[in-house]
Amino acid sequence: MASEIVLAAPAKLTLSLRITGIRTDGYHLIDAEMVSLDLCDTLTLTDGDGLEVVAPDGVVVPGDDGNLVRQAQRLAGLRAHVRLDKRIPAGAGLGGGSSDAAAILRAAGFDDLEAAARIGADVPFCLVGGRARVRGIGELVEPLPFVDRCFTLLIPPFGCSTVEVYRAWDRLGGPVGEHGNDLEPAALAVEPRLAEWRDRLRNATGQRPRLAGSGSTWFVEGEHPVEGGLVVRTLAAQRVPS
Repeated sequence: MASEIVLAAPAKLTLSLRITGIRTDGYHLIDAEMVSLDLCDTLTLTDGDGLEVVAPDGVVVPGDDGNLVRQAQRLAGLRAHVRLDKRIPAGAGLGGGSSDAAAILRAAGFDDLEAAARIGADVPFCLVGGRARVRGIGELVEPLPFVDRCFTLLIPPFGCSTVEVYRAWDRLGGPVGEHGNDLEPAALAVEPRLAEWRDRLRNATGQRPRLAGSGSTWFVEGEHPVEGGLVVRTLAAQRVPS
C-alpha cells in the first residue's frame, strides 16, 4: 500500500422507492432510482490496522468490528488503518455507512454486488455509484445515463431507524406512498416529527418534498434559500479499479 490513500464516499439519494414484495426470509424487494451526491465522507488509509471515526465536531470515536467499514475490509481482505471523517449524517437516509463500506471495496478492486449486499442493501449501489435503477434487495444495480441535477436537502437533527421503518410498513399493511416513496407513511408513523420538517421545506420552496429512503432527510429539486438547507449536485459513477 502507498503510504497514504484518500478515498471519497459520496452520499446517495433515493429519488423514488417502490416496495414490490417480501422474500421468505423477510427481506423486502425494492424498485428504486438512486443517484450519488457531492456530499462525501473521506476515508484515509495508511499502513496498519484499526478504524477511527472523526465526527463533524472533531471528536474521534474508535470504530468497532461491527462498523460497515470493518466489515468491508474483512470481505475484501484489505488490511489498513482507516481514518473516517464523517460529513454524511447518520440515520438520514443518505447511505453514509454504506458508501464508506463501498469506498473500501472499490479501493480493493472488489466488484461482487451480491456479496456487497450482505454488508448492507445500499452498498451495491454505492459501489457502482452515479445514477441507477436498483432492484431485488439492493443487489441488482442497472446503471442509467448520468443527469446533472441539483437538490436542496433538509436534514433534521434526528435520524430514522431503517429497521423500524420497514417494520412499521409491514404493520401498516404495506401502504403505497403518494409521492414516490412507499416508506414515507411508515417513516411518519415511526417519527411524527418528520412532518414538521417536511412542511418547513414545502413552505420555503413551494414544492412538495419527498422523503429520502427511510428518512430522515427531505428533499426538493433545485437550489433554494432554505434555513438549514443543504444544496447538493449529482455525481457520475465511481469506477472500480481494474
